[in-house]
Amino acid sequence: MKILVTGGAGFIGSNFIRYMREVYPDLFITNLDKLTYAGNLDNLRDLEGDSHYRFVRGDICDLQIVNELMSARPDAVIHFAAETHVDRSIHEARSFVETNVLGTYCLLEAAREQRVERFVQISTDEVYGSLPPSGRFTEETPLSPNSPYSASKAAADLLVRSYVHTHRFPALITRCSNNYGAYQFPEKFLPLMINNARLGKKLPIYGDGENVRDWLFARDHCRAIDRVMRKGRVGEIYNIGGHNEWQNIEVARLVLKELGKPESLLQFVQDRPGHDRRYAIDAGKIGKELDWKAETKFEDGLRWTIRWYLEHEAWLDQVTSGDYRTYYERMYAKR
Repeated sequence: MKILVTGGAGFIGSNFIRYMREVYPDLFITNLDKLTYAGNLDNLRDLEGDSHYRFVRGDICDLQIVNELMSARPDAVIHFAAETHVDRSIHEARSFVETNVLGTYCLLEAAREQRVERFVQISTDEVYGSLPPSGRFTEETPLSPNSPYSASKAAADLLVRSYVHTHRFPALITRCSNNYGAYQFPEKFLPLMINNARLGKKLPIYGDGENVRDWLFARDHCRAIDRVMRKGRVGEIYNIGGHNEWQNIEVARLVLKELGKPESLLQFVQDRPGHDRRYAIDAGKIGKELDWKAETKFEDGLRWTIRWYLEHEAWLDQVTSGDYRTYYERMYAKR
């Protein structure tokens, strides 16, 4: 079997590639990644020289590259590649529309022409908008995105859905809750908290810090994607959640406690525009149909994740230099 993974040098993509190579030794994986600021070949350095792994640097909006890779007739396409950071989408939305919408279109067209047997669109619970204090997102929850990022992902999901219904295209959509684990770029909440805490820097907390997220360990997510790719029903949406709801301020305090740092490092900053209050996933459908559930308790996964970042300080120092550091020092200075 051979699969094409887009965005495989990013956080979840690299975890997925590593998971699949561990579980399926005979699987051949091609990784297409543009290597933007959040894509890093060091995330897959251990696969260099692996005869069952191939990296191709390229943009999913580049039809020539996409068509060339699809002509090899992969058995499945797993589409991670996306601009994903909400804050960046608020300040500059164009790249989100181009990559997340136009890029998805390019992949769909090429995969349709080559009659690819499976296409898995990796999406997010953010397309559903914000929840009240009770209830969970189901696959039937209406789309109500509140940021340019989530709007671009919702648009891509609808495009995928249209290809299923119009062209009988064999696509599936997954929507996951907040992922955490190794190799996550530290503009995201948890690695940002860990990195700042280890350096004794302030931990910026939006608003009152009581926004709630459902946390999902990346390896649990990878297992779910594998199940969907192999056994999911074409045309279906599968929500993937960890059933680990925590307020942002609670997570920040857990990080400080684990690292032995004082809570005086917490710094409340002006809330971002359109900040969703609560996300929570009902993962009953994937559990019932595909016999999947999250196995990692958040406290255990958090300790593992903190240890990983502390053991990979050179990686952290490398990715937090340059563009990232300049961008965030400028952004938080405005708040």
